[in-house]
Amino acid sequence: MRVTAQRLRATSGPRDTATTPTSMSAADAGLLLLRLAVGLLLAGHGAQKLFGIFGGPGLSATGKGFADMGYRPGDFFAGLAGASEFLGGLGLAVGLLTPLAAAAVVGVMINAMATTAPHGLWAEKGGLEYPLCLAVAAIAIAAVGPGLLSLDRPFRWRYGGWGPAAVALFLGGIGAAIVLALKA
Repeated sequence: MRVTAQRLRATSGPRDTATTPTSMSAADAGLLLLRLAVGLLLAGHGAQKLFGIFGGPGLSATGKGFADMGYRPGDFFAGLAGASEFLGGLGLAVGLLTPLAAAAVVGVMINAMATTAPHGLWAEKGGLEYPLCLAVAAIAIAAVGPGLLSLDRPFRWRYGGWGPAAVALFLGGIGAAIVLALKA
C-alpha cells in the first residue's frame, strides 16, 4: 500500500516537488496579473465604502445606501461588504489564503447580484454583469490556484483544484445566504 501511494505521488504532476517548476512561467505571470487587477480593484472598491478614499462615500453614507436597499442596520452591512471587498481583494492580489479570500469576494458579489438582478444582465442598466464577472474570477483563481508568485506558495492550495474552488463557492454561498436571510 505504501509503495502504491508513493507511485501515485510520483506521477501526480505539479504537486510532486521534484517536478514542480521553480522558474516563473507565462501562466504564473498571467495569474499574477489577474490577481492584481481583480484583487486591487476590489480592495479599492472596499476602501471607498470603508474609508471614503478613491472618491468613495465612506462608511456612513454607504450605510445609508445599504439601509435604503433593505440591509439593516445599514452601517453594519456596509462595513461587512466593504471589509469583504477590501480584505478579500487584498488576499487575492497577494495570493494569501486564496480560497478564503475568494470566498469573501464570492459572498459579497452574490449579494451584489441579488441587488442588481432585477435590472437584468448588463451593467449600463444596473444589471449583474460586473459582480458576476468578479465572482467567477475569484472562483477561477481558487480553482487554478494563485501560482508561484504568491504568498500561498508554501501551501497545498497554491495548486488550486476542486477542493479550494469548492471552499470558495461553499463558504461564499453560505455567507451570502446568511446575509440575505438577515436582510430586512
